[in-house]
Amino acid sequence: MTDQPPEPVPPVAHEVFGAALPLAERYVELLATAGVERGLIGPREVGRLWERHVINCAVLGEAVPPGASVVDIGSGAGLPGLVLAIVRPDLDVTLLEPLLRRTTFLNEAVAELGLKNVAVRRGRAEEVVREFAVDVVTARAVAPLDRLARWGLPLLRPGGELLALKGERAGQELAEAEAVLGKMGVRTAELLLVGQGKVDPPTTLVRLVAERPPERGGRKSKQRKGHRSRP
Repeated sequence: MTDQPPEPVPPVAHEVFGAALPLAERYVELLATAGVERGLIGPREVGRLWERHVINCAVLGEAVPPGASVVDIGSGAGLPGLVLAIVRPDLDVTLLEPLLRRTTFLNEAVAELGLKNVAVRRGRAEEVVREFAVDVVTARAVAPLDRLARWGLPLLRPGGELLALKGERAGQELAEAEAVLGKMGVRTAELLLVGQGKVDPPTTLVRLVAERPPERGGRKSKQRKGHRSRP
């Protein structure tokens, strides 16, 4: 447990979450309690969960098309995938996470919040490539861009998008990975700023659009858009 007091709900949270704010508040409570107890959130983060983590992830919804199917790679404690599912109930979200203690927390959080648009899948991206052909793949603080693209692009349908939340080195990472991304079938690679006027600084995204999915290896399997498996 932590003795640090929880952060008050900032006024901008009302604007970002709207009617979903009570769900967001309950999720923050879970992060500040069970998330800390299980080592998913550092105790020092409790006082800045809203500003630094939850709202920072929620504004990602500005970049996701309506009704999209989403796979969130390396979901951890649910950032950004679970937050995205709260703020955008029109989305079909799969939280992909390899560690059991994290998927246990995620399943409990999904049940506690009553989210019907979320599934939790334990596994690594490279292990589930035959299961998904989705509109959007998301990730936050998972891996360098070239490695993240190698994991995420095969989960996309042609024309799908990988949206990676990155920090101040986003432009440098993108420049360094540009040549490799072209070989992976990336049609568009660009930086986006979301949450302007809501978070300071705005959230920086790297957006990769897949011309075609990279080779998945072996025989091709028939896939449904947005198919997901439950544990």
